[in-house]
Amino acid sequence: MKKVIIIGASGSLARFVINAIKALDDTRLTLFVRNRRRLHKGAEVGTAVIEGDAMDFHSVRQAISGQDIVYVNLAGELETMGGNIVKAMQETGVQRIIAISSIGIYQNPLRPVLAPYRKLADLVENSGLIYTILRPDWFTTGDEIDYALTQKGEPESGSAISRKSIASFVAEIVANPALHQNENLGISKPD
Repeated sequence: MKKVIIIGASGSLARFVINAIKALDDTRLTLFVRNRRRLHKGAEVGTAVIEGDAMDFHSVRQAISGQDIVYVNLAGELETMGGNIVKAMQETGVQRIIAISSIGIYQNPLRPVLAPYRKLADLVENSGLIYTILRPDWFTTGDEIDYALTQKGEPESGSAISRKSIASFVAEIVANPALHQNENLGISKPD
């Protein structure tokens, strides 16, 4: 049984990731959220829910302990939250992380709104953990699975991508954690 925790489970992207991971065999899903009432309808079915704050190291550490894969889907003070997650994973021996960052974090000059996402990517890349960082284009609600990947350092291409596409890609990694190890990937709808 593969144990997966979603940190930031009430977000608009997390809703799709939850559904995609629930569809996998032999997977137990834990949702980490500040307020369980903010979860989308049906999210709690078949999952464990932990109410906690990613700004609080001890609650993050307790939630991550015993997991196999950590999926990070956060906004806000990403340097602090990311630092708590990385430290908790290092202390508990959990090695596999999938983190959502943003398109444009390697542009120069860096737009201030993207600075927290760059800090998160840098933290994860330098953590010694087995990571996949995703830098999605803008999200759409399209009912499609259609995406292209670009490696860090390659020009970002494509256009706005459906949440369903990102969720499908995340579920593919959860199903086979050996995929895309230590890769920092742009993900978008192909042009």
